[in-house]
Amino acid sequence: MSPSPRSERFKCHDGVTLHQLCWEPASKDEPGPPIVLLHGGGANAHWWGHLGPRLATTSPVYALDFRGHGESDFPSEREIGAFNLDLEALLVHLGRQDVHLVGHSLGAAVAFDHASRFTATRSASLVDLSRGAAPGTGRRARLALSLRRTYPSREEAIARFRFLPETSQPSEALRRSIAEHSVRKEPDGRFGYQFDPAWFALPARARPDPTSVTCPVLLIRGADSQLLSAEAAHSLVEALPDGRLTEISGAGHHVLIDQPDELLSALDRFIGLSIDT
Repeated sequence: MSPSPRSERFKCHDGVTLHQLCWEPASKDEPGPPIVLLHGGGANAHWWGHLGPRLATTSPVYALDFRGHGESDFPSEREIGAFNLDLEALLVHLGRQDVHLVGHSLGAAVAFDHASRFTATRSASLVDLSRGAAPGTGRRARLALSLRRTYPSREEAIARFRFLPETSQPSEALRRSIAEHSVRKEPDGRFGYQFDPAWFALPARARPDPTSVTCPVLLIRGADSQLLSAEAAHSLVEALPDGRLTEISGAGHHVLIDQPDELLSALDRFIGLSIDT
């Protein structure tokens, strides 16, 4: 059984209350720089629940719920770049800027942007950052998320939970575990998923200049991903001052769901955590 994480809440400077999960390091030695996990759009901190305790070998691990996701506040005002503010607020709360960032999809974009502006960042691991997708692929995924359905019971919502875009074949235990932490009761008494679909109507923040990212960057691509093309991945890595690319076979966009052990191995080689994989 994986150790249960500590649940914490803290304030962003604009008054939004944010939520995070924390796994303390297993080692009794002086802890290393924190590892911050950033989820994708429509997801939440619990998507990292099967990986967080395994990453926490020598460093504390924090998984953030962006606003409008998970157990963080769902503000009625939505602004471009707000998720970046959430990450900055977390680091202020931790009192550390020298962190290892690990982001998936939307979280990878936030990590990439942050690393381009804050030189204290130790490293950035970008898991299937969307680039070079086939025409309409990203739009279809955003549309599916924006049409968030609700169900008459919590159990039906859990049973209907799926990863978008459709992933490989995760174990039923993992799918259900994430689903159970992704359902909430709506004001009308029905049950939906823990994200605000209105965020997907906002235009994307301008992409950062790769040459401004001075920390080491690992771009991790699912070999079967439809949202990060091989060409775009190679192009981005070549533009980075210190970039490298790892492709994981048998994985689509949701590398952390499709091939969690291989993802851990890639992170271990990059950050050096002595993970037992």
